Amino acid sequence: MADVQVANNTIEHRFEVALDGQVAFAEYQLVDQGIILPHTVVPEAFEGKGVGSALAKAALGYAREHQLKVIPLCPFIAGYIRKHPEWNDIVHETYKTKLGIG
Repeated sequence: MADVQVANNTIEHRFEVALDGQVAFAEYQLVDQGIILPHTVVPEAFEGKGVGSALAKAALGYAREHQLKVIPLCPFIAGYIRKHPEWNDIVHETYKTKLGIG
């Protein structure tokens, strides 16, 4: 899937990608100077199309833009950060140890 468009649904507190009546999403919760990323859902129809990575980039990019520390509770987001060390600087210090980074 080329050029995945991610929307920030501020009402539902999630980053979303819609396709053919289905929605992939990464939930978030804003906390004092941080963003908790607890859960990501990517329907089977989206798998292998870069949708999960696009959601991760959108969430992490939002965190960086708003100077928020990331608390990656979602295993997918945590794995994405492990594979992409360019995001390590925005991970909350407590979670850097848990992820084995930085």
